[in-house]
Formats: sequence, C-alpha cells, structure tokens
Amino acid sequence: MSRFLGPIRQLGYVVDDIEAAMAHWHEVMGVGPWFYNPKVPIEDYRYEDKSYEVHNSVALANSGPLQVELIQTRNDAPSMYRDFMRAGHRGLQHVAYWTQTYDADLARMEARGFRRKMSGKVGANGRFCYFDREAHPGTVIELSEVLGPKGRMFDMIREAAQDWNGKDPVRPFPDLSAI
Repeated sequence: MSRFLGPIRQLGYVVDDIEAAMAHWHEVMGVGPWFYNPKVPIEDYRYEDKSYEVHNSVALANSGPLQVELIQTRNDAPSMYRDFMRAGHRGLQHVAYWTQTYDADLARMEARGFRRKMSGKVGANGRFCYFDREAHPGTVIELSEVLGPKGRMFDMIREAAQDWNGKDPVRPFPDLSAI
C-alpha cells in the first residue's frame, strides 16, 4: 500500500494490438472478462496543459481487487502513452490509485512536488490525472476519481470477474450515462 494514496488499484499496459492483448490475457493468464471500448469518451483532455482530441481504445478486467487496463492509441495526439511508445516501450506504463476525494488527494500530491502532465474526465465525477514523475518505465502514477458512473463501472467489472467461467471473454463497455 502506498503511504500517499492507499493501495494500487489498477495496472495500465500500453499495447500495439489490444485485441491480441485481450486474447493473451484471457487465454494464457485466465483473466477476464474484458470490457472493451474502441474509443473511450474522454472529456476535457489535456496534455502539458493544452487541449487535444485523443482516440484511445481501452479494455478493462480484474484479477481479484486489482484491475488490469490495456490501452492502444489510435491517433497521434500527444499523450503519455504516445511518449512511452516513442521511447521504445510496451507493457506496464502506469499504476492507478482510485479516490473519492480527488481534489484533496490532488492537492496533497501537488504539495509533494508532483505535477499534472495529462488529465481529463470519463463520465460525471470521473476525473483523472497522470503525474510527470516517471523514474523508470512503468512508474507513472495516475489519480482516478471513482465517485460517479466510472466507479460503478469499475465495481461491475470486478464483480463480473469474481466467478468468471471463461465464457464471453470480451464484452462491450456499459453506457456510462445508464449506470
């Protein structure tokens, strides 16, 4: 457990082929089911404090309480995922901490010298930011707000994995406006 933000709740992997990555994780690792969104609806996206339109595909599944996120960038908009790939890396890019006290946790991290490099929002009360302190590949920290529909979706994904029998390994993301 981190003494700053509690337990790590998610491991985020940047991949070249998200469909192949989901297949590997469910066939070889036994992790699933995967909830796949070919274009995540990110609002208010910013990188280095400038606004961009990003197109990322994301798949989420749980192994126990830990969520695994697979990310494939589909355009060349500036992002920390693109930076990671341009540096020649694939695989674990970030760890995420989930919070219901986003503003307080963000202020605490900024007071410790962390600076927001990438941020946005997925659904109501679903803000996120990535900090710029990557000491080595795979150590970017994401702070993710889970008060709204994104948090309820994360609960649903965890529950779907609990007694998963291997059937329907890839499923669509739920409509965030409906949960």
